[in-house]
Amino acid sequence: MADLTDRARVHLAAALEDEHGRSAELILRDGPMRQTIIALRSGAALAEHNSPAAASVQVLSGRIRVTGQQVAEIPAGRLDVLSHDRHSVLALEDSVFLLTTVTGIDGTDGPERAR
Repeated sequence: MADLTDRARVHLAAALEDEHGRSAELILRDGPMRQTIIALRSGAALAEHNSPAAASVQVLSGRIRVTGQQVAEIPAGRLDVLSHDRHSVLALEDSVFLLTTVTGIDGTDGPERAR
């Protein structure tokens, strides 16, 4: 188990000192599910990337903007499902969020197919 409050504090401090303004740690792995805590200094970004089969983001502190085909600003305390489109993430404030992803279902890397 991970203490999210403690991990958020540690990673935000690390992001504030990091040359690129980021810090992250995989804190839970269960089959295809991954949970990663990510801290970004205000103005830091995660470049555009592909979305996994399923993903959500819960902002623990700060405020982020997820851009892609749709743009969403996500404040602290909110949980959002990420689209399946390519997207990027920008920290509008010093921010920490929990990213939950499903990287493969039934041995695949794509969405589960109806049987």
